[in-house]
Amino acid sequence: MSKARKIAKNTVFLFISQIISYILAFFYMIYIARYLGADGFGILSFALAFTGIFSILADLGLNTLTVREIARDKSLTGKYFGNIILIKIILAALTFGLVAVAINLMGYPQEVKIVVYFVALYSILTSFYGIFNSIFQAYEEIEYQSIGQVISNVLLFAGVIIGIYYGFSVLGFAFIFFISSVISLIYIFLVYIWKFPPYKMQLNWSFWKSAIKEALPFGLTGISGMVYTYIDSVMLSLFQGNEVVGWYNAAYRLILALLYVPITINTTLFPSMSQFHLSSRDSLNLITEKYFKLMVVTGIPMGAAVTILADNIIILIFGYGYQRSIIALQILIWTTVFTFIGAAFIRLLEATNRQLIVTKISAVCVVVNIALNLILIPTLSYVGASIATVVTEAILVGSVIMIGYKFGFGVSKNRINEILLKVTVSTLVMSVLLIYFKIINLLILAPFAVLAYLAVLYLIKGIDDMDRYLFKQIIKRR
Repeated sequence: MSKARKIAKNTVFLFISQIISYILAFFYMIYIARYLGADGFGILSFALAFTGIFSILADLGLNTLTVREIARDKSLTGKYFGNIILIKIILAALTFGLVAVAINLMGYPQEVKIVVYFVALYSILTSFYGIFNSIFQAYEEIEYQSIGQVISNVLLFAGVIIGIYYGFSVLGFAFIFFISSVISLIYIFLVYIWKFPPYKMQLNWSFWKSAIKEALPFGLTGISGMVYTYIDSVMLSLFQGNEVVGWYNAAYRLILALLYVPITINTTLFPSMSQFHLSSRDSLNLITEKYFKLMVVTGIPMGAAVTILADNIIILIFGYGYQRSIIALQILIWTTVFTFIGAAFIRLLEATNRQLIVTKISAVCVVVNIALNLILIPTLSYVGASIATVVTEAILVGSVIMIGYKFGFGVSKNRINEILLKVTVSTLVMSVLLIYFKIINLLILAPFAVLAYLAVLYLIKGIDDMDRYLFKQIIKRR
């Protein structure tokens, strides 16, 4: 199989598996939230957030390092597999120990502790089958990872349905997460021993130190991301209690689902941006501009629409027991808008070998986020946590865009102003229609609003000849 065909095959497998996985995860989280109520959902959300922060310690970037090194030299497979597995066993024990000590020092009830233990085991085992996925990636056999991802989410979805049917408590659902990770690990192990020859385990103690040192930068980036994503839920649990965590996470889970859009586009455009960095600065700036425009055209109207329709969305998805999640969603959606706007510039810095800048900015934003949460949560509760999240993301995106201009990359200020003006006008027209026709069923109103927005954007020439040309090329390739 040619290189191009293999890349295309892997992209298709990964794209389809991610869509299926996101849909399954979206629905089983909704079912859990509706069934357990805000208090029970808050306990589970806290456990996922709390163990998520610690889970990166079970990997420390070793999975990423494994992909890079084995992809360069397949003869290193045995050396990396044998040593990394043993390192991960030690890291797993340390991680679980730290989780156990921390949760006990924090004085949570016994039920919450047991939920955290099960979810911690789930997170640790997920890290373990990451090493097998790393080898699949290095050999460009992505289909096995993709299938495993779908199997894991199917197991969770089925487990949630069974749990609801038999009336499980929050402990039962935590156990479902644990069991799903055990079965997924068995699957990935069986595929590994079937697909790959039995490599000789090469234990090398001096390798441990160099591998951890090489992997640590990846791990630090991961730690920043995990803390930034989950620390607000942990702090809400400490200061406000489980029910508040449930209200907050009902909105937050919807926000995380929307991030699938830039993640998918990032995966698709990154190779081209990296190539243009070496071959054509003009092409790099053009693709960055089009990426930025696509995210603005998508993000700003989405933010306005969700703000207006937040009550309809929350009640439709989670029910009347989560009405207090409405204001959280109205605020948090603008975190996603900023993420969309900054996505092109973050990818730009990474494509031009300036990823360390992004890591440093992320680390600063983690500190800012924690400080804001400490100030705002005691007085404003989950609303304060929502505000802290939006402000932090705005700082991150603003910093990345300014640095992009510093290095002479990105989108001209005139183009940014032109794009923002036309998108804002189109969004205002759409917003007026949404407010006026808000009583219409959400499933009918949403596509109507999208069509109205696109029509206005087209009429005021927000979609230019180049946009139409690129769209036609994409359609032809498909």
